[in-house]
Amino acid sequence: MRERLAERRRTERRRAAVKWGKYGLATGVVALIVWLVLQSPFFSLDLDEIEVSGVTPEVDAAAVDAVLAQYEGSSLALLNVPHVADQLGDLAGVRDASVERVWPSGLRVTITPRHPVAAIASGDGFVLLDADAVRVGQVDVVPEGLPVLDIPLGTDNDRILGAVLDVVRNLPQPILDRVETVGAQTEDTVSFTLRDGPRVEWGSAEDSALKAQVLDVMLASGAAATADVIDVSAPTLPITRQES
Repeated sequence: MRERLAERRRTERRRAAVKWGKYGLATGVVALIVWLVLQSPFFSLDLDEIEVSGVTPEVDAAAVDAVLAQYEGSSLALLNVPHVADQLGDLAGVRDASVERVWPSGLRVTITPRHPVAAIASGDGFVLLDADAVRVGQVDVVPEGLPVLDIPLGTDNDRILGAVLDVVRNLPQPILDRVETVGAQTEDTVSFTLRDGPRVEWGSAEDSALKAQVLDVMLASGAAATADVIDVSAPTLPITRQES
């Protein structure tokens, strides 16, 4: 009986040793994986492994690089990717930014830039604005291919500017390419001058799609070839007129 009890104790000790050995091995494996992912250089951000797309002249490429450079060597697993995207999105000329992990040590960064759609005189130069009235740059001379805005100063400036840009945003590209200047005294009196063409009285930003179709037909038909003004503010009753 004593021999059987002793053998049972030895068996239980062997089982316990095997059990705790498995636990120890599993713990060691987990610790190794944690170290590899969180601390190993193999999973640390390498600036040479970052892919950046969408950078245009409106975006400061050096500023993008500076934001990303501060995370060099950081654990890719612990990197706060949404925060990095927010930092990039706050840069001048950037409308939006997305950041994705590319294992084991890279990032895929996609920049959505802001594009200038108009210019407005400011001091000795011209400020470039995107469709949301966000400043995206400044130039010394009238920018080629962009309409120049002419709006009054005052408390309603932002509302008038928004109405003008809304019209610009809704103009078909073939017509927009011909626009030289855009102006308004109120939100409902937007007008623009075509290069080598008449002035177009557009009115408010409402029914812009219909107004664009009417204007396109009138320009294509030649009915407004000798007109100084084309008025599509009431698109179902467009008119042309000469200015004395």
